[in-house]
Amino acid sequence: MSEYDILLTGGTVVDGTDPGGPAGDGGNGEGPRRADVGIRDGRIAAVGDLGDAVSARTVLDVTGRYVLPGFVDSHVHADAVLTRPDVQEAMLRQGVTSVVLGQDGLSFAPGSAETVAYVARYFAAVDGTPPPELADGCTVAQLLDFYDRRTPVNVAYLVPLGTVRHDVLGPDDHPAGDRLPELVRLVEQGLDEGAVGVSTGLEYVPGVFADFDELAALCRVAAAVGVPYVSHLRSYDGGHAPGMVEARDLGRTTGVPIHASHLRGRSEPLLAHLADCAADGVDATFDVYPHIYGNTILAMKALPPQVQGGGVEATLRRLADQAVRAELRANWFPRVSADLAPAILGYVSGEKFRWAEGRTLSQACAESGLDLPDLLCDLLLDSDLAVGAIIPAPGGDESDLRAMLRDDRHVGCSDAIYLGGHPHPRGWGAFARFLGRHTRELGDWTWPQAAWHLAGHPARRFQLADRGRLAEGAVADVVVVDPERVTDQATYDHPRQLADGVDDVLVAGELVLAGGELTGATPGRALRRGEAGR
Repeated sequence: MSEYDILLTGGTVVDGTDPGGPAGDGGNGEGPRRADVGIRDGRIAAVGDLGDAVSARTVLDVTGRYVLPGFVDSHVHADAVLTRPDVQEAMLRQGVTSVVLGQDGLSFAPGSAETVAYVARYFAAVDGTPPPELADGCTVAQLLDFYDRRTPVNVAYLVPLGTVRHDVLGPDDHPAGDRLPELVRLVEQGLDEGAVGVSTGLEYVPGVFADFDELAALCRVAAAVGVPYVSHLRSYDGGHAPGMVEARDLGRTTGVPIHASHLRGRSEPLLAHLADCAADGVDATFDVYPHIYGNTILAMKALPPQVQGGGVEATLRRLADQAVRAELRANWFPRVSADLAPAILGYVSGEKFRWAEGRTLSQACAESGLDLPDLLCDLLLDSDLAVGAIIPAPGGDESDLRAMLRDDRHVGCSDAIYLGGHPHPRGWGAFARFLGRHTRELGDWTWPQAAWHLAGHPARRFQLADRGRLAEGAVADVVVVDPERVTDQATYDHPRQLADGVDDVLVAGELVLAGGELTGATPGRALRRGEAGR
């Protein structure tokens, strides 16, 4: 008689292997099939008709539900909040069992206390306050050790090149010059300590100041170990993402695999960029979440780079200078006001304008009696720049989004930000929306394709060994989904509503969500590059 720690019986297994091709074209992976799943010592011990000749300490009857590999959120901003139970619940209720942190070129490692303080302040509306254990500075190894077995969710990490730049060069606009080897050494160390790639935020400070030669030198380090260059591009303007040209050139010049973050906009030019990558022999993938509105720090969208240079204090001094404000009013704000007016204020740290959370900037202008230039400057000053905004995508509609999701180079993400009184709903609903709307309702994916886009493909792209598939020997990160009930409940008006249809989740063979409730187990591991085991 076979003995298991946990036995899932009566379900339909969708194993996460590559189904090949777009929806409707068949594929290479095995389709959904009736099968039991036996788990022993944190791994999948058997998948199939296990019959009656088995015993298990825990038996879950999952008849009528689908059993899938745990999902990988390939782009999420939970670096400072992953230990919060409400964040864990929001993820697990959508089936997310692993996250990739260190996004957009800014996080806490590798950084000195000064660099961590800079990131915490500049990116306050995105990443939040670092855990006390990391606030005095940390290496990638120390950051990964901090997360290991502390939460129910696994953590992988990208070396953020903006953090690296700040640690060596500070927040100012100048070339790396003869200090480039110092940046290279920090990236090498971070990858040696287990990071699964490198990331940039080329619209954020100080990443915006990195030139092509600097990026190429750091991409060569990533290329040497076969990990991707993950980029918030230098420009997504007009929905055409002209920043993809620079990313493609970096891939062609250095051989690094490239991965474009939140590649949203008009599908025709975006897919043309990806075709150009393929023609040039560049290995390119991308992530995108299933919402039209994005979410970022307001200062990045509202202010030109030269006003943001030198760090937060320098930016605040400029915003308080009437001559600078007059120049912005005359020559900058007329160019951006139309795009900014519909932005929803999701996070406002200052007390004076906190009432405006959940309102658009145009509504806040009407209620405050300020015009947009004065509101923006006063709002950013009062909040120490810590303002987050939910902003319409740069061109494109749902048909464009659906075309991007159907592309086989896509991997799923939420790009979630869990801060503020009125956050973006994607943190509570992106993965459920992938399943409920785009798989069940619209048919953009078959269920095998959904498992590939959300689990198998990101696990492969980021070298998360033994995850992303349901097969004998794989780590037992498992999600049980009700295919008829799964749906997102979070909306722009009510963003913190938990998803429905995922009630049972296992990580490394331990139940972390049972009957829709957190169990309190924290088996989540730090996932180091290519490292097997759990």
